[in-house]
Amino acid sequence: MSSYKIETKCVQSGYRPKNGEPRQVPIIQSTTFKYDTGDDMGKLFDLEESGYFYTRLQNPTNDYVAAKIADMEGGTAGMLTSSGQAANFFSIFNIASQGDHIVSSSSIYGGTFNLFNVTMRKMGIDFTFVSPDASEEELEAAFRPETKAVFGETIANPALTVLDIERFAAAAHAHGVPLIVDNTFPTPVNCRPIEWGADIVTHSTTKYMDGHGAGVGGAIVDSGRFDWMAHAEKFPGLTTPDDSYHGITYAEKFGMGGAFITKATAQLMRDFGSIQSPQNAFLLNMGLESLHCRMKQHCANGLAVAEALSKSSRVDFVNYPSLPTDPYYNLAKKYLPGGSCGVVSFGVKGGRKDAEEFMRKLKIFAIETHVADARSCCLHPASTTHRQLSDQELADAGVAANLVRLSCGLENTEDLVGDVLQALG
Repeated sequence: MSSYKIETKCVQSGYRPKNGEPRQVPIIQSTTFKYDTGDDMGKLFDLEESGYFYTRLQNPTNDYVAAKIADMEGGTAGMLTSSGQAANFFSIFNIASQGDHIVSSSSIYGGTFNLFNVTMRKMGIDFTFVSPDASEEELEAAFRPETKAVFGETIANPALTVLDIERFAAAAHAHGVPLIVDNTFPTPVNCRPIEWGADIVTHSTTKYMDGHGAGVGGAIVDSGRFDWMAHAEKFPGLTTPDDSYHGITYAEKFGMGGAFITKATAQLMRDFGSIQSPQNAFLLNMGLESLHCRMKQHCANGLAVAEALSKSSRVDFVNYPSLPTDPYYNLAKKYLPGGSCGVVSFGVKGGRKDAEEFMRKLKIFAIETHVADARSCCLHPASTTHRQLSDQELADAGVAANLVRLSCGLENTEDLVGDVLQALG
């Protein structure tokens, strides 16, 4: 359905029932699949035919929903994972291994920063973190001969910086590597990074895509535009035979449009088993069908709350890219003309204790680790999601000690603004 608008894709893409088949995406709640002969199943193991043999690798429900997300993003292939963290891990580990290097924006979610800076370093993959506002010289200096990818978030969580996708894509491509963009906060309703040069897009589907706090999940979408064979020496996992899978060379057998996701499925999902449950995929699809409607209200509420905060004497600063006074406003106009998201971050005057006191006074916004839900919630990142970071790392990630993250849900706009103002006192 590539020719249709995003609203139609949200509702119709991915699953097209045939005559007499279920109208809703069916939940294939089965670990295994039966075949008449071993040869029939063997063709699946050899990747000679498409099909299913074990849900640890693939499941029809998941593939229907992944196909919808890929279509929404304008990609050629997609896969679901058990979480957004798994999606980001797979996106890197699919092309990088011990001794390799990644350039990443420093302004990313704290959990992703920890995954890169601690866990994946232990696996022998090095990372250089650069400011999303890095100069051309600083960005260029971050690359090494062993660099395999560039990573960033369209809208960073919780700093709400906006990535200059075209600039980072140009830098990545000049060095023969792909740009990977986490597009969780805008969703493809408000931004489609592939249209601006990104090669791989990831999501925490737990957030706006699900929209109701019902199921954890992640997704990866391949643009199908990066030519792995043109840079064969950099990506041997895709361009040379895979001894663990019958000597298949993914880039040759599946081409630019299918190599990345096929390898991630056949190799990484096989070994790590970070599959999204079919039940969660079903719930995710229910959320996707209303995503285009919900994002409008999230954005309207976010902007109204940001405007109210910007006028309060009790506030140090407000981060919201669609606010005209925000330093990323011009980038937001370019990449997010229809709105950014429902998340607002701001600093409460007085510091950490005052931020915590503000949250205790809220009546509608609930204190949760969650974000991007139908129900409004809030968080103090320095003492929760980002507590593992040093003060310098917090500063590099754009997270001040007095920063509060508000996630504006789908409630009445005036009620949300009123709740924030009464809590400020």
